[in-house]
Amino acid sequence: MASINPIQVLLWAFRRNEKDVINLYSALSQVMHLATKGNMLNFGYWNENTKNPLEAQNKLCRLIGEIAELDSATKVLDVGSGFSAPAVEWKAVYNLLEIICVNTHFQQLKHSVKITDNGDEQLKTSDVQQENKIFLVNSTSTALPIEDHSVDRVIALESAQHFKPLKNFIRESKRVLKQNGLLVLTIPVTIAKPLVLFMKLGILSLTWSSEHYELDYVLSTVKNQGSEILETKRIGTHVYQPLADYYVENRKVIREMILTQYPAYLENILFKSLLRMKKASADGIIDYLIIKCRFPS
Repeated sequence: MASINPIQVLLWAFRRNEKDVINLYSALSQVMHLATKGNMLNFGYWNENTKNPLEAQNKLCRLIGEIAELDSATKVLDVGSGFSAPAVEWKAVYNLLEIICVNTHFQQLKHSVKITDNGDEQLKTSDVQQENKIFLVNSTSTALPIEDHSVDRVIALESAQHFKPLKNFIRESKRVLKQNGLLVLTIPVTIAKPLVLFMKLGILSLTWSSEHYELDYVLSTVKNQGSEILETKRIGTHVYQPLADYYVENRKVIREMILTQYPAYLENILFKSLLRMKKASADGIIDYLIIKCRFPS
């Protein structure tokens, strides 16, 4: 069973610097794997036909692929790529893509996934990454080791909430994108002002382990870096509430899986956080934003 120091976890969630984020994902990303049986690290996109979290996560990846117009892209930068599972999904649909996965978390890159000959996913080391034109880069999001004007798309799929300062990432995206290239973000956002937010979020104030970027702040930051916003979608009702409902309905089974590697108090905190997340979404305190933009020359 994993040894989790709750005080340390709270410090990571409160400070939220780059090292804290790495430590938090190192300690807790296995919870997502146990609950979903997959290697994606996003909340997913749910509708009435969605059966489970892994299906919802794949739907979100496909939705972002469509919004980012990956059918006309050749070189894509996925920033905050996790275990590279979205890249695998995009490669399966858009076979001509070259995808560069950028992540500060070296161990996630080291254990990124590849497509095997029979179409399954498996953990791999990076020495075979060129086989599928998925390249792994260990780097911060705010100083990308990528040539100027060299990629068609920059995507941050549920990762930009960790980027600090956000404006530096937007500026870097502008630098590396080709003319008419697209930047697409999917990011949890808040609606309420900080003081009201603290009171309304309850336990999420402590367990929401990312920056609590406000919707208007994200939009203004993107605009202030010279971008033209082409599309925005607020999909919180397809994210938070159905995810929480799934957990409640299947808690017994999921709890048993989580308890094989984590202490019971951690699962209880997760459960209470999901309930609060559902309420905050229903009350209009949080949302989930998709932004598509480009930088006119």
